[in-house]
Amino acid sequence: MKKAVLAAVVAAAALGGVILAVVLSGGSGDDSRGNPTTTGAQATTAQSGTTPATTSDSTTRRETTTGRSTTSAAPAPPPPPRGPRARSFVLGTVDDSLAQRDPRFAQAQADVSRDAGFDAAVISAMWHPGERRPPASLVSVLRTVSTALRKANMQLAVVVWHGLGRDTPQTPADRAAFASWAASLMTDLPQVRYAIVGNEPNLSTFWKPQFGAGGSDLAARAYADLLARTYDAIKAARPNVQVLGGALSPRGGDRPGGTRPTHSPTTFIRDLGAAYRASGRSRPLMDAFAFHPYMEASRDSPSAAHPQNTTITLADYPKLVALLEQAFRGTSQPGARLPIYYTEFGVQTAVPAAKRRFYSDLESPARTDSVSFGTQAAYYRRALQLAYCQPTVRGLFIFHTFDEADVGGWQSGLYFADRTPKPSLPAFKRAVADLREAKLGRCPR
Repeated sequence: MKKAVLAAVVAAAALGGVILAVVLSGGSGDDSRGNPTTTGAQATTAQSGTTPATTSDSTTRRETTTGRSTTSAAPAPPPPPRGPRARSFVLGTVDDSLAQRDPRFAQAQADVSRDAGFDAAVISAMWHPGERRPPASLVSVLRTVSTALRKANMQLAVVVWHGLGRDTPQTPADRAAFASWAASLMTDLPQVRYAIVGNEPNLSTFWKPQFGAGGSDLAARAYADLLARTYDAIKAARPNVQVLGGALSPRGGDRPGGTRPTHSPTTFIRDLGAAYRASGRSRPLMDAFAFHPYMEASRDSPSAAHPQNTTITLADYPKLVALLEQAFRGTSQPGARLPIYYTEFGVQTAVPAAKRRFYSDLESPARTDSVSFGTQAAYYRRALQLAYCQPTVRGLFIFHTFDEADVGGWQSGLYFADRTPKPSLPAFKRAVADLREAKLGRCPR
């Protein structure tokens, strides 16, 4: 898929003051697509995503498998067709274009997102090596979007992360600084409800190194330490903030010698549990688990499961719950009962001829990963149905409200890059209304 890795740059858009998201994607079929973005003249925020990916090593566009068991745990019964679940399920958007310095434009972006049906938004904030407190420029932008979301009656989630793999906090001192920085940000932003720690640490695009001597999982071990430190620091500063760990890509190669070493989520979750046990820690690592259940391609139905390999997508919920239980059973960290948030999911549409002038890089190979507007709407409805019926899943976040203007990025929004609605929007809004009225469909038992 669309996997060119771009340097983090800041681009002020010509579209009415929009601060454009700039794609920073991983480049291996073992990883899934990533879209970190930067906002503001001082590169104040950055967001990454994951996606269906092409491979640059030996398994071109082939899902990875391992001989390890993925035996499933018995999850709790699905929620009843009606009840408080329909009101408490979070439906969010992941879109840094909401983070604007102009309060009026930030409010307009938030209001459009709310009108589409979203009741939460994920915005990103990037730590830089050496920082122990976030810069005033970042805090200012996030306060503006926080105010806009509050007025739109939307919850705020913030991804606290370090950007690309080259800036991975590799030493204990770096990880302590990151944790202090994250806690300070939570103090500065009292509206934050969720803090998502890191982005796809099972991919070398976003976390290095992945492997150590003999193929040991250095990434899971180091990420466990970062997550523990950040959890403790945030809880000391803001006990009511929900700390989400994981934020894993749905695919990975588990091949230390690959051209872009990555871990599958299956392996990473197991190794995260092993690192937690080895640490002797008596406190949890996280309040909930974040996951990015992208399909390998937009044309793939969210209903497709992967029982025979290490991939995890929406229909692989029993596998995910089983892995969490195996990783944390008997510890202070909940496993099978751990709440799950799908914090990135997207289905892309093609750019129609009438809208081409609002997009760039129109001949990007990434343009082939797209479906019709009707299929996008149907897949988003199906994703909502699946997630709603999974007992420990607390929310689903769509990547994005608005298309990225660069076709090498993501066109999975419900609005085109010029902020006009896609033909899929009315059907999406009907699906959201049905969700809130507990009419989305009967859950299997």
